[in-house]
Formats: sequence, C-alpha cells, structure tokens
Amino acid sequence: MRTLRILAVLAAVAVSVVVTACEDTSVQTDTDAKHRVAPVSREGGRPLRVVATTGQITDAVRHVGGDRVEVHGLMGPGVDPHLYRASERDITRLEAADAVFWNGLHLEAGISGVLERLAELGVHSIRVTDDIDRQLLLAPPEFNGAYDPHVWFDLDLWSITVGTIRDALIAMDPEGTASYRANADAFISQVRDLDSYVKSRAMEIDERVRVLVTAHDAFNYFANRYGMEVRGLQGISTESEASTADVQQLAQFISERGIPAVFIESSVPDQAVQAVIEAAAARGHTVIIGGEIFSDAMGAQGTAEGTYLGMIRHNIDTIVEALAQP
Repeated sequence: MRTLRILAVLAAVAVSVVVTACEDTSVQTDTDAKHRVAPVSREGGRPLRVVATTGQITDAVRHVGGDRVEVHGLMGPGVDPHLYRASERDITRLEAADAVFWNGLHLEAGISGVLERLAELGVHSIRVTDDIDRQLLLAPPEFNGAYDPHVWFDLDLWSITVGTIRDALIAMDPEGTASYRANADAFISQVRDLDSYVKSRAMEIDERVRVLVTAHDAFNYFANRYGMEVRGLQGISTESEASTADVQQLAQFISERGIPAVFIESSVPDQAVQAVIEAAAARGHTVIIGGEIFSDAMGAQGTAEGTYLGMIRHNIDTIVEALAQP
C-alpha cells in the first residue's frame, strides 16, 4: 500500500520536476532538520534504515552513523545527480527507509520533488545543506539566481553538513547520541587535516596556470577556497550543453595563459573537453588531459577514491601533478 502511495507521489510531481529544473532555486522551504526529525522505533535494536542520494552524503552518513545505521546510496560511481531519475528499485528502498539524506540546492533536480514530499509518507527527508548560512554559498551570475550546490568542495561547509547529519541521527536515535557525536567529531577532524593538505599542495602550482579547466562548473567552491581559477564549459548543471562559441572562447583563454592541462570528470562525458583540446591545437597551443577527477560522483566502492577523503586527496594530487610543471 505504501508503494502505491509513493507511486502516486511520483506521478504527482512528474510535471513539477520538469518545471523546477529550470526555476530559480535560491529560495527554499525551511525544513529545519534538527527540529522536525522525531525518534524512530528500532525494534530489536535494529539499525536505522537510511537512504542517501550522492556518494559524498552516503560516505558522511556511514562515518557518523557507524554500526547503528544501515545506509544505502542511490547514486554510485559515474552517476550524474543532475540527471538522475528514480527507478522502481529506488521506490522500494525509499518506502522501507526511516530517513533519506540529500544535498538539495537543486543538485538532485530529477528527483527533488519526490524527496521533498517523503514526509507525507512517513519518511524523514533531510537536506544536509539546510544549516549552511546562505551568505556562505556561492551564487555566480551565470547560475541565474541559483546557489551552487557543490558544497562538498569547501571542506568547512562540508563539516557543517556532517553536523546536520549528526543532529538528525541523534533526533531519530537518542540512545546513540554519544556514538554519533564521537563519530562526527572524528570525521570532521579528518576533514580539517585534509583541508590543510590541499591548501599546501595547491600552492605548489604557479599562479599563472593555477586554473582548473573541466567540463562543467562543479569546482567553484574548491577554486575559491584554494586560490585557483576555475573554467567550466557547461554551467552549474550538466543539463546544459556547451556551444561552439564556448569551446572557442575557452580554447583562446587556455592558449593565451599557456595552461598545460585540462581535466575530465568521472560523471561527465569528455567530448566537449576533447573539442577544447583540438581548438587549442588549432591555435598552436598543446594542452593535454591532466587526468580524471571526481566532481559529482566519487570513485568505485573499495577504492580510496570511493571515499570522500580519498576523492578530495586524489583530485588535488592529480591537479598538482598536471599543472605544477618544472
């Protein structure tokens, strides 16, 4: 019966999802996760059943939840959250969940309508970005009034989301308060240590070529925090497409600055990046692919890049190796 209700919700929001994919998302409803989440019955001491959307959120929930939480991630390696649509298997997982954790800020555009309305079905729906002061978010003019959702690339902001996850788990499972607090503190400490490492490594790149060129604008927080420029062919969402003019303008910029490398993303096709390389070559400048970095999706499970900390470390090491030429 509950499955039918979820299907009804999916049908009800199908049209609204298409509409909201183009709307200004700078103003969102106030969910206040810490105060709206209620205790969940854990019969027989069973773990909390949690669904998370992106790999980054899944990893954070696993760190904070420990063995008191059973978490399933919807979006695996190589999956683009901007374009993701709910499957029948997703519906089954959502109906059985105690809570779903998601990014918000229009990242999960294709399923945001469903996630917003899960509370109607008795599932706690928690946007992990809700506790971030909106003044700390980036909203570049080219994003048409929307906030940049890629907050995991600012490690201070990601620490705030870890606190939101912690507080929501405590609200659902008060008996686990000490465990959730200790786990969150330990994870945030690791994040801060990594932040220092990334800052140090970024400074190894000469300022003239300290430019991160990728397929879409996923790295604005990263560049802002670590003193880099970022140039993406596409906008905030991969739903847009780069034009020939975009390719030519970027190739001209790369040639004039003498940038030695551009980067492909694990969750975005690389045809547009290849076009930029060819356009730069036509101008007499050789630029290579500096490697694959992770933006909206993490690496394969069981690899270092399949964790949040490992993904960030991989990215900065790959960027420095390609751009810090002797």
